[in-house]
Amino acid sequence: MTADSPAPSPTVVQQLAELAASVRRDGLPDALREDVARRVLDFVGNSLAAGGESSAAAVVPVVRGWGGPPEATPIGTGLRVPSAAAALVNGTLAHSLDFDDTHLPSVLHPSASVVAAALAVAEATGAKGAQMLDAAGVGIEVTVRLGMGGYDAAKGSSEFFERGQHATSICGAVGSAVAAAMVGGLDADRIADAAGIAASMGSGLLEANRTGGTVKRVHCGWAAHGGVVAADLARHGLTGPPTVVEGRFGFLQAFCGDHADVDAVTAGLGEHWELPGIFFKPYPCNHFTHAGIDAALELRARGVRPDDIVAIELGVPTHVLKTIGQPPEEKARPRSGYHAAFSGPYTVAAALLGGGGLGVFHEDFTDEATRDERRLSLAAKVRCVPDEQCDRIFPHQFPAVLRVDTTDGTRHEVRIDANRGGPERPLSTDELATKLRLNASRVLDAERAAAVAAAGVALPGAPDVSGLMDLVRGSDQA
Repeated sequence: MTADSPAPSPTVVQQLAELAASVRRDGLPDALREDVARRVLDFVGNSLAAGGESSAAAVVPVVRGWGGPPEATPIGTGLRVPSAAAALVNGTLAHSLDFDDTHLPSVLHPSASVVAAALAVAEATGAKGAQMLDAAGVGIEVTVRLGMGGYDAAKGSSEFFERGQHATSICGAVGSAVAAAMVGGLDADRIADAAGIAASMGSGLLEANRTGGTVKRVHCGWAAHGGVVAADLARHGLTGPPTVVEGRFGFLQAFCGDHADVDAVTAGLGEHWELPGIFFKPYPCNHFTHAGIDAALELRARGVRPDDIVAIELGVPTHVLKTIGQPPEEKARPRSGYHAAFSGPYTVAAALLGGGGLGVFHEDFTDEATRDERRLSLAAKVRCVPDEQCDRIFPHQFPAVLRVDTTDGTRHEVRIDANRGGPERPLSTDELATKLRLNASRVLDAERAAAVAAAGVALPGAPDVSGLMDLVRGSDQA
């Protein structure tokens, strides 16, 4: 290149890293920072609620056995472990109950991995609350923009998903690395390296959604862990390829092939933020089931009684059927509470019979609940079918239509086009507070739960994150 030659255009990862470096220097706008603080509280509540799950029982002993310096807190364990290990536990907890936030139309859950990584490194380094929030916000933005790079507008679906890949963990590893690198004080070049390294670490298959297994619960934990490790490796001189996103053997080509949309990753970067439009979940189950739950709750409000129901038809987008409707025999009689969270028939039955929380809650997804013959009898009446109007809306929303025939010959119909918890039907501050309180009450008394909420709200001005993490450390029972 001669002195008169123009400088080469920055690659995709360099543009993402420049955004990260500028936000680390100047901070997020107040409204975005407050949005991230709400997501941190949602993350903490979801993680507290998951402490008794099988995923925690598997991951916590592994981390305890690793040992290492006491840098960060795995929530609810009483432990202090290396930051990467804490990120593994907390990311796993945050995703274990399928209660974490969702971005559309990329169809991924960004906060579970990114917040886990940002909190762990912030605790280890003593970073300010605002620094952690800024890093988490950018990491979430990077995660969902990479997910959008795999969204095929012509097909109306995520190419990651169509190939059986869990974009949440694959993209989340890169977003987590960006967040960890920001909190750790790395410059733009090293942030780009961290992202490039983490692109080799993201993984996750979705077969467990269909036929069982609990491995999906650890996907976000592993993404967070990989992100923290990638940032540490970049700090010590390991480098990533500059064309890691758009290159011939790069991230998007490898995972999505010719269906990838590289431009979607950087379009309006730094000017338009996807962050505020990410959905909070009102129900602890797969997001594809939520509109069916909304419709069932509406039928209950109209006075439809479960004992009077003869048949139920749940119409959903065609792409959704493989997750919540197939195989039909598995979805009508889920083998565990976890698998029930991915069942259209079961979740409709649970909502019609009346659940807790904001409509259905954790008690509806225990193994014991899935053996309740009244629920199973009602679920057996549900037939899942594709719906053309839902197909036109998906995946910008996860719509559904519920048609119920009753013994008096009446057909009742409720169509839900926009999901509760998103920009068109946001959860109120009171509803989010209720979700946190009920989640936290599984392990904390009311006074401590209120203190957790106050510490989360105070994060933008907090000198560090220890005030929050000390409240949720718990006690080591081992």
